[in-house]
Amino acid sequence: MGRLFPRLCLVYDACMSLKTITRAVAWLLLGAITFATVSPLGLRPRLDVPISLERAAAFGLLGLAFAAAYPKRIWSALGLVLFAAIGLELLQNVRPDRHGRELDAVVKIGGASVGLAVGWLIVKIADRKRRT
Repeated sequence: MGRLFPRLCLVYDACMSLKTITRAVAWLLLGAITFATVSPLGLRPRLDVPISLERAAAFGLLGLAFAAAYPKRIWSALGLVLFAAIGLELLQNVRPDRHGRELDAVVKIGGASVGLAVGWLIVKIADRKRRT
């Protein structure tokens, strides 16, 4: 493929690194969670699990994604994810059909914190294995 499409391969190699992909996934996940959090109830996706578990899992995945995407900026990632959890919960109070609650924010913060911690540990272990 390199001979047939040399420029395409250069663009792919430059643009589609693992770092780029993980960052895109993290930001797209934040966008999806934002949509699900502030959209009208009829548009919100729903799983067949308790809502607190759904919230914790969504923010856990978000924390994991940002830890993988920005491992050298884990404190900034933590700040961003916590700000998103609190900010999105507050934004729900703007909509007449939604309601933000402190308990929901606590569940989201817990999920995000666990996800960030797990993601950070995975990155650290992978770095150690790569060095040996």
